[in-house]
Amino acid sequence: MASMTRLYSGVPVTDRAAARDWYAAFFGRPADEVVGGEELWRISDTAWVFVDEIPDRAGHALLTLEVEGLDGILARLAAHDIGHEPVETYANGVRHVTVVDPDGNSLSLAEAPAEPAG
Repeated sequence: MASMTRLYSGVPVTDRAAARDWYAAFFGRPADEVVGGEELWRISDTAWVFVDEIPDRAGHALLTLEVEGLDGILARLAAHDIGHEPVETYANGVRHVTVVDPDGNSLSLAEAPAEPAG
């Protein structure tokens, strides 16, 4: 039986060098791998985000990343002068915020509500 086992999500940018620095600040670390013209960040055992210089497609990516410690991530981004839209809390308790990179790509962060103690 055939199956899909990994996800590689691409983010097209206009300037690879500038994007490298911005995404290193966004993820809190340098790229985990560089393959050809792509900078890759490992999100989990089966998911990666890569940044590639494709100017005519830049600004059209839409990604949502589930995170833990949203407030800490936002503080780290603020320390690098990376802003974000207002944090929303959905009816199901999920906290959601969108960060837009310099090319206009939309990177949303979503944090599930804490599990009730007990």
